[in-house]
Amino acid sequence: MFYLIEESLKEIKKEELKNTDKQYVAVLSSDEWKQDQEIFDMGIDIDSDLAEIFTTKAEVNYDSLTGSFSIPDRNDLSGEDSKFAFALDEKGIVFIDDSGKAEELIGNIQRVKKWKFPSLERFIYDFLDQIVIDDLRLMEKYERELDSMEKNIMDGEETFPTVRLNDIRSDIRDLRIHYEQLIDLGQEFDENENNFFKQENLRYFRLFLNRMARLHDSSTSLRDYTIQLRDQYKAHLDIKQNRIMTILTVVTTIFMPLTLIVGWYGMNFRYMPELEWRYGYPVIITVSLLIALGCLLFFKKKKWL
Repeated sequence: MFYLIEESLKEIKKEELKNTDKQYVAVLSSDEWKQDQEIFDMGIDIDSDLAEIFTTKAEVNYDSLTGSFSIPDRNDLSGEDSKFAFALDEKGIVFIDDSGKAEELIGNIQRVKKWKFPSLERFIYDFLDQIVIDDLRLMEKYERELDSMEKNIMDGEETFPTVRLNDIRSDIRDLRIHYEQLIDLGQEFDENENNFFKQENLRYFRLFLNRMARLHDSSTSLRDYTIQLRDQYKAHLDIKQNRIMTILTVVTTIFMPLTLIVGWYGMNFRYMPELEWRYGYPVIITVSLLIALGCLLFFKKKKWL
């Protein structure tokens, strides 16, 4: 697919690229790039093995700027990334993509964007913006879910979704790495080492960098929130365990003197006057009850119960 950057993206045929001085956008498969790369006169040979792409990055060459995108699926961040390469100069940008992701993002721009001052820089800004367009909503969704988990902890819920918390933490980690790579990419564009971009249009890249910084900070805060929830749940378990141990200690302490009494009078010595005493049994019962009651009152006073 080939487009001219006008008030909106205008789809054209490949042959029309030779007869225009307007900046363009092209999306080619890896096979099409091998066949038609001479048309763009960028003097480069991009590795067409898109499976070898692992990061989002940009590299400055003598007469072009090349790089790659590795975009996590926002519906399944642990799944396979959408990967494609790109090359650009002052005349336009070419995407080499077999996944269809670049064409999808460009289609969104073509449908919803109209520019008063069209330029390659503005297109790149909108393209990058499409990558993260719903991420703020995604962050808010994660935050609401974490808030719900915190409420359950505070309410003393017995079950806690530890697996889900770990999944959220993993997703946020992947997004944070993705944002760091996009920040590096945006900084490479803003550096404008080859002067492909107009100075007055570099502000678009700074706008994008500011947005990435905010998303990166949000992801960092959410990551810290997941760690806080994990520690909070662990503290909740410790408190619960301590409460159980306190009860067991109280019960043990109450029965220790009673055990002593039972053991004392369980001895089979011949001359134990209490054994022949008529009131021995009810007195021992009374003493045992008084000891138990006294222990309970003592523990209550000390607020151990």
